[in-house]
Amino acid sequence: MPDLEQARSLVRSGQFEALEMLYNSVPGVLSELIRTAFIPKEGFKFIVADFSAIEARVIAWLAGEAWRNEVFATHGKIYEASAAQMFRVPIEEVTKGSPLRQKGKIAELALGYGGSVGALKAMGALEMGLSEEELKPLVTAWRNTNPNIVRLWWDVDRSVKEAVKERTRTETHRIQFEYRSGMLLIWLPSGRQLTYVKPRMGINSLGSESVTYEGIGATKKWERIESYGPKFVENIVQAISRDILCFAMQNLDKAGFQIVMHVHDETVLEVPLGVSLQDVCTLMGKTPPWAKGLLLRADGYECNFYKKD
Repeated sequence: MPDLEQARSLVRSGQFEALEMLYNSVPGVLSELIRTAFIPKEGFKFIVADFSAIEARVIAWLAGEAWRNEVFATHGKIYEASAAQMFRVPIEEVTKGSPLRQKGKIAELALGYGGSVGALKAMGALEMGLSEEELKPLVTAWRNTNPNIVRLWWDVDRSVKEAVKERTRTETHRIQFEYRSGMLLIWLPSGRQLTYVKPRMGINSLGSESVTYEGIGATKKWERIESYGPKFVENIVQAISRDILCFAMQNLDKAGFQIVMHVHDETVLEVPLGVSLQDVCTLMGKTPPWAKGLLLRADGYECNFYKKD
């Protein structure tokens, strides 16, 4: 909502008739105001800071996808750059709101972890104006543009299978995989590990060999779950992103900042009015020592109540 301040003021003062008259859906307004119930104490403000394209940066770093790392080292416009690479046009032609940028954005959001036509549809590709005939060529164009990310998926797939089959330890792309005591352990660059219970080789729903393990499935019950290279890569990238957030939070804490909450890749700080947003973003954007070469950037905003930017 663009006028959160006004809606909030009407609710606070009990002017419910005005609220009903000005807005189509009062429950919708109230749901948008839930965040704004969080406020800083008097004489303080919130600084909300989060990472720019954290998963896209981590997967590019892991895979060694040079053109993507170059984007993050310069202008950072990954949707525009992706479209320019996929459709072989100058990046200047990919403007905000243009169909090419829309295709670049939906491809980036849907295809990084092995997704295909179904993933594009789930992300709303058809609602965004893409036709059914455009979807498969879009998948092909994205994968051709990102061969090192595609290679990462299948290198991880092979390493996981070898670790489970041979009851051994394998390694690829800074990640180690180990079968130990009935568990598959995936060692992250930070030193933390992901654990998969009772892994074994099986046949997946497509009739191909894959690794399965026990866990909480879509039905919220304990069951055997199928996985494969791109899905393990998703787990790894999101886990590394979590470790980067923890590193940033430790840096902010050591610098004396009061973290009042964190949401996904976002930290919310309660700070005196004179504190600089840039100082917070600079601290958050520091690369951990275990992620040499990873290019990070944090952005943020100031507010008198918690909200989305």
